[in-house]
Amino acid sequence: MSDAARLVDEAPKDTGYGRSPFERDRARVLHSAAFRRLAAKTQVHTAGTNDFLRTRLTHSLEVAQIAREMGARLGCDPDVVDTAGLAHDLGHPPFGHNGEYALDELAAACGGFEGNAQTLRVLTRLEAKVLTPDGRSVGLNLTRAALDAVSKYPWPRRPGERKFGVYADDRPVFDWLREGAPPGTRRCLEAQVMDWADDVAYSVHDVEDGIHGGYVDLRPLLADPDERRALCADVAATYSGEAPEDLGEVLGELLADPVLAPLAAYDGSHRALAALKATTSVLTGRFVSSVVAATQQRHGPGPHRRYAADLVVPRRIRAQCALLKGIALRYVMRRPGAEGRYARQRDVLAGLVTALLDRAPDVLDPVFAPLWRDAADDAARLRVVIDQVASLTDPAALAWHARLVSPG
Repeated sequence: MSDAARLVDEAPKDTGYGRSPFERDRARVLHSAAFRRLAAKTQVHTAGTNDFLRTRLTHSLEVAQIAREMGARLGCDPDVVDTAGLAHDLGHPPFGHNGEYALDELAAACGGFEGNAQTLRVLTRLEAKVLTPDGRSVGLNLTRAALDAVSKYPWPRRPGERKFGVYADDRPVFDWLREGAPPGTRRCLEAQVMDWADDVAYSVHDVEDGIHGGYVDLRPLLADPDERRALCADVAATYSGEAPEDLGEVLGELLADPVLAPLAAYDGSHRALAALKATTSVLTGRFVSSVVAATQQRHGPGPHRRYAADLVVPRRIRAQCALLKGIALRYVMRRPGAEGRYARQRDVLAGLVTALLDRAPDVLDPVFAPLWRDAADDAARLRVVIDQVASLTDPAALAWHARLVSPG
Protein backbone atom coordinates (compact mmCIF):
# COMPACT_ATOMS: atom_id res chain seq x y z
CA MET A 1 0.00 0.00 0.00
CA SER A 2 1.10 3.57 -0.65
CA ASP A 3 3.15 5.27 2.05
CA ALA A 4 1.51 8.55 1.05
CA ALA A 5 -2.06 7.21 1.37
CA ARG A 6 -4.43 8.88 3.85
CA LEU A 7 -7.29 7.18 5.65
CA VAL A 8 -9.69 9.62 3.98
CA ASP A 9 -8.82 10.63 0.43
CA GLU A 10 -8.27 14.34 -0.05
CA ALA A 11 -8.31 16.37 -3.23
CA PRO A 12 -4.90 17.82 -4.15
CA LYS A 13 -4.42 21.35 -2.86
CA ASP A 14 -3.39 24.03 -5.32
CA THR A 15 -1.41 26.11 -2.85
CA GLY A 16 1.36 27.06 -5.24
CA TYR A 17 3.95 25.59 -2.86
CA GLY A 18 4.26 22.19 -4.52
CA ARG A 19 4.50 20.52 -1.10
CA SER A 20 4.89 16.77 -0.79
CA PRO A 21 2.33 14.77 1.24
CA PHE A 22 4.93 14.42 3.99
CA GLU A 23 5.59 18.16 4.12
CA ARG A 24 1.85 18.62 4.56
CA ASP A 25 1.91 16.10 7.43
CA ARG A 26 4.61 18.09 9.20
CA ALA A 27 2.67 21.33 8.80
CA ARG A 28 -0.50 19.75 10.18
CA VAL A 29 1.24 18.64 13.35
CA LEU A 30 3.06 21.94 13.76
CA HIS A 31 -0.20 23.92 13.51
CA SER A 32 -2.31 21.60 15.67
CA ALA A 33 -3.86 22.57 18.99
CA ALA A 34 -2.33 19.51 20.66
CA PHE A 35 1.14 20.67 19.65
CA ARG A 36 0.57 24.16 21.07
CA ARG A 37 -0.56 22.68 24.37
CA LEU A 38 2.84 20.99 24.81
CA ALA A 39 4.22 24.42 25.76
CA ALA A 40 2.52 24.08 29.16
CA LYS A 41 3.09 20.38 29.79
CA THR A 42 5.83 19.03 32.04
CA GLN A 43 8.95 17.43 30.58
CA VAL A 44 10.88 16.67 33.80
CA HIS A 45 10.56 19.94 35.69
CA THR A 46 7.04 21.30 36.19
CA ALA A 47 6.09 23.52 33.26
CA GLY A 48 6.35 27.23 34.03
CA THR A 49 8.67 26.96 37.05
CA ASN A 50 11.78 28.20 35.24
CA ASP A 51 12.12 29.96 31.89
CA PHE A 52 15.35 28.09 31.07
CA LEU A 53 14.05 24.56 31.56
CA ARG A 54 12.45 22.44 28.88
CA THR A 55 8.77 21.71 28.37
CA ARG A 56 7.22 18.98 26.22
CA LEU A 57 7.13 21.51 23.37
CA THR A 58 10.82 22.41 23.40
CA HIS A 59 11.69 18.74 23.90
CA SER A 60 9.59 17.77 20.86
CA LEU A 61 11.24 20.43 18.70
CA GLU A 62 14.66 19.11 19.73
CA VAL A 63 13.68 15.50 19.05
CA ALA A 64 12.40 16.51 15.61
CA GLN A 65 15.64 18.32 14.76
CA ILE A 66 17.83 15.39 15.86
CA ALA A 67 15.60 12.87 14.08
CA ARG A 68 15.51 14.91 10.87
CA GLU A 69 19.29 15.16 10.61
CA MET A 70 19.87 11.52 11.58
CA GLY A 71 17.16 10.27 9.23
CA ALA A 72 18.47 12.35 6.33
CA ARG A 73 21.95 10.86 6.79
CA LEU A 74 20.44 7.37 6.56
CA GLY A 75 18.27 8.18 3.55
CA CYS A 76 14.87 8.47 5.25
CA ASP A 77 12.44 11.10 4.04
CA PRO A 78 13.38 13.97 6.37
CA ASP A 79 9.80 15.24 6.68
CA VAL A 80 8.54 11.84 7.84
CA VAL A 81 11.04 11.60 10.70
CA ASP A 82 10.60 15.30 11.48
CA THR A 83 6.84 14.80 11.76
CA ALA A 84 7.34 11.79 14.02
CA GLY A 85 9.60 13.82 16.31
CA LEU A 86 7.14 16.71 16.51
CA ALA A 87 4.17 14.40 17.15
CA HIS A 88 5.61 11.72 19.41
CA ASP A 89 4.49 13.32 22.71
CA LEU A 90 1.11 14.77 21.66
CA GLY A 91 -0.69 12.23 23.83
CA HIS A 92 1.18 12.97 27.04
CA PRO A 93 -1.11 14.18 29.83
CA PRO A 94 -0.49 16.88 32.46
CA PHE A 95 2.40 16.32 34.89
CA GLY A 96 4.61 14.20 32.65
CA HIS A 97 5.13 10.51 33.31
CA ASN A 98 3.65 10.88 36.78
CA GLY A 99 0.37 11.92 35.16
CA GLU A 100 0.65 9.06 32.70
CA TYR A 101 0.94 6.49 35.50
CA ALA A 102 -1.95 8.07 37.40
CA LEU A 103 -4.27 8.03 34.38
CA ASP A 104 -3.34 4.43 33.62
CA GLU A 105 -4.74 3.41 37.02
CA LEU A 106 -7.79 5.64 36.67
CA ALA A 107 -8.53 4.24 33.18
CA ALA A 108 -8.27 0.57 34.15
CA ALA A 109 -11.94 -0.07 33.35
CA CYS A 110 -11.52 1.09 29.74
CA GLY A 111 -8.15 -0.46 28.91
CA GLY A 112 -5.70 1.81 30.70
CA PHE A 113 -3.73 4.80 29.51
CA GLU A 114 -0.41 5.06 27.68
CA GLY A 115 1.05 8.24 26.23
CA ASN A 116 1.99 6.68 22.90
CA ALA A 117 -1.41 5.05 22.42
CA GLN A 118 -2.95 8.41 23.28
CA THR A 119 -0.77 10.09 20.66
CA LEU A 120 -2.24 7.80 18.00
CA ARG A 121 -5.71 8.67 19.28
CA VAL A 122 -4.98 12.41 19.10
CA LEU A 123 -3.60 12.15 15.57
CA THR A 124 -6.38 9.93 14.19
CA ARG A 125 -9.47 10.95 16.16
CA LEU A 126 -9.31 13.81 18.65
CA GLU A 127 -7.52 16.59 16.78
CA ALA A 128 -9.87 18.62 14.57
CA LYS A 129 -8.89 18.71 10.88
CA VAL A 130 -10.58 16.17 8.58
CA LEU A 131 -13.99 14.46 8.75
CA THR A 132 -15.39 11.44 6.94
CA PRO A 133 -18.43 12.01 4.70
CA ASP A 134 -20.68 10.92 7.60
CA GLY A 135 -19.10 13.47 9.95
CA ARG A 136 -16.70 11.24 11.92
CA SER A 137 -13.33 12.77 12.82
CA VAL A 138 -10.15 11.17 11.50
CA GLY A 139 -7.95 13.71 13.27
CA LEU A 140 -5.16 15.18 11.17
CA ASN A 141 -5.54 12.46 8.51
CA LEU A 142 -1.79 11.98 8.24
CA THR A 143 -0.21 9.66 5.70
CA ARG A 144 0.40 6.01 6.47
CA ALA A 145 4.18 6.55 6.57
CA ALA A 146 3.90 9.40 9.09
CA LEU A 147 1.56 7.50 11.42
CA ASP A 148 3.76 4.41 11.26
CA ALA A 149 6.80 6.55 12.07
CA VAL A 150 5.08 7.85 15.23
CA SER A 151 4.34 4.28 16.42
CA LYS A 152 7.07 3.61 18.98
CA TYR A 153 5.22 0.58 20.33
CA PRO A 154 3.25 -0.96 17.43
CA TRP A 155 1.20 -3.41 19.45
CA PRO A 156 -1.88 -3.39 21.76
CA ARG A 157 -1.59 -3.79 25.52
CA ARG A 158 -0.04 -7.12 26.52
CA PRO A 159 -0.19 -8.81 29.94
CA GLY A 160 2.55 -7.61 32.27
CA GLU A 161 3.73 -4.80 29.96
CA ARG A 162 3.16 -1.09 30.50
CA LYS A 163 4.20 0.17 27.07
CA PHE A 164 1.81 -0.19 24.14
CA GLY A 165 0.73 1.86 21.16
CA VAL A 166 -2.97 1.39 20.50
CA TYR A 167 -6.21 1.13 22.48
CA ALA A 168 -8.76 -1.53 21.50
CA ASP A 169 -11.22 0.93 19.94
CA ASP A 170 -8.47 2.51 17.80
CA ARG A 171 -7.48 -0.85 16.33
CA PRO A 172 -9.08 -0.26 12.87
CA VAL A 173 -6.90 2.76 12.08
CA PHE A 174 -3.87 1.02 13.58
CA ASP A 175 -4.43 -1.98 11.31
CA TRP A 176 -4.73 0.40 8.35
CA LEU A 177 -1.46 2.22 9.09
CA ARG A 178 0.37 -1.10 9.54
CA GLU A 179 -0.66 -2.41 6.10
CA GLY A 180 2.51 -3.33 4.24
CA ALA A 181 4.56 -3.76 7.43
CA PRO A 182 6.22 -7.14 8.06
CA PRO A 183 4.23 -9.51 10.27
CA GLY A 184 4.74 -8.95 13.99
CA THR A 185 5.80 -5.87 15.89
CA ARG A 186 8.83 -4.67 13.94
CA ARG A 187 9.04 -0.88 13.78
CA CYS A 188 9.82 1.01 10.60
CA LEU A 189 13.24 2.66 10.43
CA GLU A 190 11.73 6.14 10.83
CA ALA A 191 10.10 5.12 14.13
CA GLN A 192 13.42 3.71 15.33
CA VAL A 193 15.18 6.95 14.37
CA MET A 194 12.57 9.00 16.21
CA ASP A 195 12.81 6.75 19.27
CA TRP A 196 16.60 7.06 19.44
CA ALA A 197 16.38 10.83 18.90
CA ASP A 198 13.93 10.92 21.82
CA ASP A 199 16.37 8.98 24.02
CA VAL A 200 19.27 11.24 23.03
CA ALA A 201 17.34 14.45 23.66
CA TYR A 202 15.86 13.12 26.91
CA SER A 203 19.19 11.93 28.32
CA VAL A 204 21.43 14.83 27.34
CA HIS A 205 19.03 17.71 27.80
CA ASP A 206 17.52 16.57 31.09
CA VAL A 207 21.02 16.39 32.57
CA GLU A 208 21.70 19.85 31.16
CA ASP A 209 18.54 21.19 32.81
CA GLY A 210 19.41 19.41 36.05
CA ILE A 211 22.88 20.95 36.19
CA HIS A 212 21.59 24.41 35.39
CA GLY A 213 18.81 24.08 37.96
CA GLY A 214 21.25 23.03 40.67
CA TYR A 215 19.82 19.53 41.07
CA VAL A 216 22.66 17.58 39.45
CA ASP A 217 26.16 17.69 40.91
CA LEU A 218 28.67 15.26 39.40
CA ARG A 219 31.20 15.60 42.22
CA PRO A 220 29.63 12.94 44.49
CA LEU A 221 29.73 10.49 41.59
CA LEU A 222 33.38 11.29 40.96
CA ALA A 223 34.32 10.88 44.62
CA ASP A 224 32.11 8.09 45.98
CA PRO A 225 32.16 4.49 44.62
CA ASP A 226 29.02 3.66 46.61
CA GLU A 227 27.14 6.48 44.89
CA ARG A 228 28.27 5.21 41.49
CA ARG A 229 27.07 1.71 42.37
CA ALA A 230 23.70 3.09 43.52
CA LEU A 231 23.27 5.00 40.27
CA CYS A 232 24.11 1.91 38.21
CA ALA A 233 21.57 -0.12 40.19
CA ASP A 234 18.91 2.50 39.43
CA VAL A 235 19.76 2.43 35.72
CA ALA A 236 19.78 -1.38 35.55
CA ALA A 237 16.33 -1.46 37.19
CA THR A 238 14.79 1.27 35.04
CA TYR A 239 16.50 1.96 31.72
CA SER A 240 18.91 -0.82 30.79
CA GLY A 241 19.22 -4.57 30.49
CA GLU A 242 22.91 -4.31 31.43
CA ALA A 243 24.15 -5.66 34.74
CA PRO A 244 25.06 -2.97 37.31
CA GLU A 245 28.73 -3.97 37.28
CA ASP A 246 28.88 -3.62 33.48
CA LEU A 247 27.19 -0.24 33.71
CA GLY A 248 29.77 0.72 36.33
CA GLU A 249 32.57 0.17 33.82
CA VAL A 250 30.82 2.38 31.24
CA LEU A 251 30.07 5.01 33.90
CA GLY A 252 33.74 5.15 34.85
CA GLU A 253 34.69 5.79 31.23
CA LEU A 254 31.97 8.42 30.90
CA LEU A 255 32.99 10.31 34.05
CA ALA A 256 36.65 10.23 32.93
CA ASP A 257 35.75 11.73 29.55
CA PRO A 258 37.18 15.30 29.34
CA VAL A 259 33.96 16.49 27.73
CA LEU A 260 32.19 16.16 31.11
CA ALA A 261 34.92 17.86 33.14
CA PRO A 262 33.48 21.42 32.97
CA LEU A 263 30.18 20.23 34.42
CA ALA A 264 31.64 19.48 37.84
CA ALA A 265 32.42 23.19 38.32
CA TYR A 266 29.23 24.69 36.89
CA ASP A 267 28.40 28.09 38.45
CA GLY A 268 25.82 29.55 36.06
CA SER A 269 28.18 32.08 34.53
CA HIS A 270 28.32 32.84 30.83
CA ARG A 271 31.51 30.80 30.55
CA ALA A 272 29.93 27.88 32.41
CA LEU A 273 26.81 28.03 30.24
CA ALA A 274 28.95 27.92 27.11
CA ALA A 275 30.82 24.89 28.46
CA LEU A 276 27.52 23.20 29.34
CA LYS A 277 26.15 23.76 25.82
CA ALA A 278 29.40 22.48 24.33
CA THR A 279 29.07 19.29 26.35
CA THR A 280 25.47 18.70 25.27
CA SER A 281 26.46 19.32 21.65
CA VAL A 282 29.35 16.86 21.76
CA LEU A 283 27.28 14.15 23.46
CA THR A 284 24.38 14.58 21.03
CA GLY A 285 26.73 14.42 18.05
CA ARG A 286 28.45 11.35 19.44
CA PHE A 287 25.21 9.48 20.07
CA VAL A 288 23.88 10.28 16.61
CA SER A 289 27.07 9.74 14.59
CA SER A 290 27.86 6.42 16.26
CA VAL A 291 24.42 5.07 15.43
CA VAL A 292 24.49 6.31 11.83
CA ALA A 293 27.93 4.77 11.29
CA ALA A 294 26.93 1.43 12.86
CA THR A 295 23.73 1.27 10.81
CA GLN A 296 25.53 2.02 7.57
CA GLN A 297 28.23 -0.49 8.40
CA ARG A 298 25.63 -3.24 8.77
CA HIS A 299 23.21 -2.26 5.99
CA GLY A 300 25.39 -0.31 3.55
CA PRO A 301 25.35 3.39 2.70
CA GLY A 302 21.68 3.46 1.72
CA PRO A 303 19.45 5.28 1.23
CA HIS A 304 17.42 3.38 3.84
CA ARG A 305 13.79 3.95 4.73
CA ARG A 306 10.69 2.19 6.02
CA TYR A 307 11.49 -1.54 6.42
CA ALA A 308 14.70 -1.71 4.37
CA ALA A 309 16.95 -1.56 7.47
CA ASP A 310 16.96 -1.49 11.26
CA LEU A 311 18.75 1.10 13.37
CA VAL A 312 21.93 -0.22 15.00
CA VAL A 313 22.81 1.28 18.40
CA PRO A 314 26.23 0.17 19.71
CA ARG A 315 26.07 -1.33 23.19
CA ARG A 316 28.33 1.22 24.87
CA ILE A 317 26.50 4.15 23.33
CA ARG A 318 23.17 2.77 24.54
CA ALA A 319 24.63 2.29 28.04
CA GLN A 320 26.02 5.83 28.14
CA CYS A 321 22.62 7.20 27.13
CA ALA A 322 20.89 5.10 29.82
CA LEU A 323 23.34 6.33 32.47
CA LEU A 324 22.60 9.96 31.62
CA LYS A 325 18.88 9.21 31.91
CA GLY A 326 19.63 7.61 35.27
CA ILE A 327 21.39 10.77 36.48
CA ALA A 328 18.24 12.78 35.75
CA LEU A 329 16.12 10.11 37.42
CA ARG A 330 18.20 9.88 40.60
CA TYR A 331 19.00 13.54 41.18
CA VAL A 332 16.07 15.39 39.58
CA MET A 333 12.96 13.23 39.51
CA ARG A 334 13.73 11.56 42.86
CA ARG A 335 15.16 14.57 44.64
CA PRO A 336 14.00 15.25 48.23
CA GLY A 337 10.45 16.58 48.34
CA ALA A 338 9.55 15.36 44.87
CA GLU A 339 7.26 12.54 46.02
CA GLY A 340 4.97 14.93 47.87
CA ARG A 341 4.52 16.97 44.71
CA TYR A 342 3.90 13.84 42.66
CA ALA A 343 1.26 12.66 45.14
CA ARG A 344 -0.51 16.02 44.89
CA GLN A 345 -0.50 15.78 41.09
CA ARG A 346 -2.01 12.29 41.21
CA ASP A 347 -4.69 13.53 43.60
CA VAL A 348 -5.54 16.37 41.20
CA LEU A 349 -6.02 13.98 38.30
CA ALA A 350 -8.04 11.50 40.37
CA GLY A 351 -10.28 14.28 41.62
CA LEU A 352 -10.77 15.59 38.11
CA VAL A 353 -11.74 12.21 36.68
CA THR A 354 -14.24 11.62 39.50
CA ALA A 355 -15.78 15.08 39.12
CA LEU A 356 -16.08 14.82 35.35
CA LEU A 357 -17.69 11.38 35.53
CA ASP A 358 -20.24 12.80 37.99
CA ARG A 359 -20.99 15.99 36.03
CA ALA A 360 -20.47 15.10 32.38
CA PRO A 361 -21.37 16.03 29.76
CA ASP A 362 -22.20 19.54 30.98
CA VAL A 363 -18.68 20.34 32.20
CA LEU A 364 -16.81 18.81 29.27
CA ASP A 365 -15.29 20.87 26.47
CA PRO A 366 -17.54 21.17 23.39
CA VAL A 367 -15.24 18.75 21.56
CA PHE A 368 -15.76 16.00 24.14
CA ALA A 369 -19.39 16.49 25.22
CA PRO A 370 -20.86 14.99 22.00
CA LEU A 371 -18.47 12.04 22.28
CA TRP A 372 -19.80 11.40 25.79
CA ARG A 373 -23.41 11.50 24.56
CA ASP A 374 -22.60 9.07 21.74
CA ALA A 375 -20.66 6.65 23.97
CA ALA A 376 -22.17 3.17 24.07
CA ASP A 377 -21.40 2.20 27.67
CA ASP A 378 -19.66 3.21 30.90
CA ALA A 379 -16.23 2.15 29.62
CA ALA A 380 -16.61 4.33 26.54
CA ARG A 381 -17.74 7.27 28.67
CA LEU A 382 -14.74 6.80 30.95
CA ARG A 383 -12.49 6.90 27.89
CA VAL A 384 -14.01 10.25 26.89
CA VAL A 385 -13.28 11.64 30.36
CA ILE A 386 -9.71 10.34 30.21
CA ASP A 387 -9.31 11.97 26.78
CA GLN A 388 -10.55 15.25 28.24
CA VAL A 389 -8.17 15.17 31.21
CA ALA A 390 -5.22 14.05 29.09
CA SER A 391 -5.74 17.01 26.77
CA LEU A 392 -5.28 19.55 29.58
CA THR A 393 -2.06 21.43 30.22
CA ASP A 394 -0.54 21.45 33.70
CA PRO A 395 -2.02 24.89 34.60
CA ALA A 396 -5.39 23.95 33.10
CA ALA A 397 -5.56 20.74 35.14
CA LEU A 398 -4.95 22.73 38.33
CA ALA A 399 -7.53 25.36 37.31
CA TRP A 400 -10.18 22.73 36.44
CA HIS A 401 -9.52 21.00 39.76
CA ALA A 402 -9.91 24.27 41.66
CA ARG A 403 -13.18 24.98 39.85
CA LEU A 404 -14.77 21.53 39.92
CA VAL A 405 -13.28 19.78 42.96
CA SER A 406 -12.17 22.33 45.52
CA PRO A 407 -13.70 25.74 44.71
CA GLY A 408 -12.63 28.47 47.10
